[in-house]
Amino acid sequence: MRDLAEKWSVAPDWQSAVIAAPGLVVRAIAGLNQLLVSGDLDAWTRASGLDGNGVGAFGTAQGDRYAARLARDRLLVVSNGPLPVATGWHAEGFAVTAISAGLQVFEVEGSALDAFIARGTTLDPRQASASAALSFAGISAIVYRHQGRLRIHVDRGLAAYLWTWMETAASNITAGSGN
Repeated sequence: MRDLAEKWSVAPDWQSAVIAAPGLVVRAIAGLNQLLVSGDLDAWTRASGLDGNGVGAFGTAQGDRYAARLARDRLLVVSNGPLPVATGWHAEGFAVTAISAGLQVFEVEGSALDAFIARGTTLDPRQASASAALSFAGISAIVYRHQGRLRIHVDRGLAAYLWTWMETAASNITAGSGN
């Protein structure tokens, strides 16, 4: 029987994974609490005390607790620590789902960041959009800025693919091939 596992990229040790190239550094970020909030976002804001607007693609999130807008009625809430609202359905009209284990987070910074973004998407990184959900490197991702760095959240099953793509993009950008 053929070993089909040989077709898949081997996932690096995310705790220590780093891509370092001239003008670009990519790291895997661990330990963030990630919640998917769906439904009445005004009710979420009242119940949680957190902003229910969220940043869109290439928007800038601030602080240890923030949200990225995914759709009219959906947010990805990210925090360095536990959040004050329980998971599950809330009678106020919203649902909270813990998805930390389902999403891998990457952080990208450096002087070649714009060239990196140009390889990943056709969207203009200087124009924040309403939704942080977009196609990046050919896959669905959540993309925004946090403390001067680009953050990318992807389904954990696609993380090894994206890592390989980022290694290739970093080497091509720094090899002088430009956009």
